[in-house]
Amino acid sequence: MLGGMSWESTASYYRALNEGVKQALGGLHSAKICLYSVDFDDIEKLQTGGDWHAAAVLLSHAARSVEAGGADFLIICTNTMHKVAPEIEKALSIPVLHIADATAEKLVADRVKRVGLLGTRFTMEQDFYKGRLSENFGIDVLVPDAAERGTVHKIIFSELCLGIIYKRSREKYLQIINDLQERGAEAVILGCTEIALLVQQKHSSVPLYDTTEIHAAQAVKFALST
Repeated sequence: MLGGMSWESTASYYRALNEGVKQALGGLHSAKICLYSVDFDDIEKLQTGGDWHAAAVLLSHAARSVEAGGADFLIICTNTMHKVAPEIEKALSIPVLHIADATAEKLVADRVKRVGLLGTRFTMEQDFYKGRLSENFGIDVLVPDAAERGTVHKIIFSELCLGIIYKRSREKYLQIINDLQERGAEAVILGCTEIALLVQQKHSSVPLYDTTEIHAAQAVKFALST
């Protein structure tokens, strides 16, 4: 696991991985995990400054430490930093399980062809995530309008990454989710690993795809199959 972005959602990954292995194997079984947790403050500054190259170098170094620790494969426990997944993959000899691929495979299996996407501004506005869904899987991706994107992004960084949960922020997210449905989205991707801390399926009638849960489930399946 390459985590810490933020540690709040990495904790959700850790629980999901261990629960998945326990469910599959029973008894006292748990997941064998090698985790490198970065200082998210460093990453956030590079994101804000647009220095994706430096971010790629930093995360590639961390990923090599995970590989050196004996990992058979890597999961990057964040959606946004999959922007530099190609650089990280080049630095490793072990496979990287891509969060967008795991999510897209689930959407395809459920026959969802048009989906809304929530995430950081980087994920919603840049093409590294949306393009992968559309070009590799034929999924049409909708994102909120500019003002709504700003709201989603601000809540992630000023609240969720700090472990702060406000009902009023959930209500804002739910309105944005409803707006995406009205524009034709059959489902909505919670495309930032912190969003599921705020919004879960019980809060909405719109089908929600929790990328943390989906990515962790794929990792458990891959680990047990190998």
